[in-house]
Amino acid sequence: MTYEIVASGTFLKQVENLLPKYKEQIDKKIDLIKQNPFRFKALHAKLYSRVFRVRLDIGGKGTRLIYVVLGSKIILACLLDRSKEYKDLENYLVKIEG
Repeated sequence: MTYEIVASGTFLKQVENLLPKYKEQIDKKIDLIKQNPFRFKALHAKLYSRVFRVRLDIGGKGTRLIYVVLGSKIILACLLDRSKEYKDLENYLVKIEG
């Protein structure tokens, strides 16, 4: 199956000011997501059943790229700081237009 990658406004704002090396790291992960969106760890969320996370190391901090699979669409929801223990996850998922 071919998947279409769609970035949320929140995700785009979070990524725009990152250093090029971190953007490149994110691009590589997005390529892996596109090949098989179910390869990464699934998360439990109230709004969507197919929410996943990818580990990233941005600026020495544990960061997670959160994405949602909706049919043939993969929506890049946000980047979450791991130290906040996903407390803001539902707030970011509410902003997704699926």
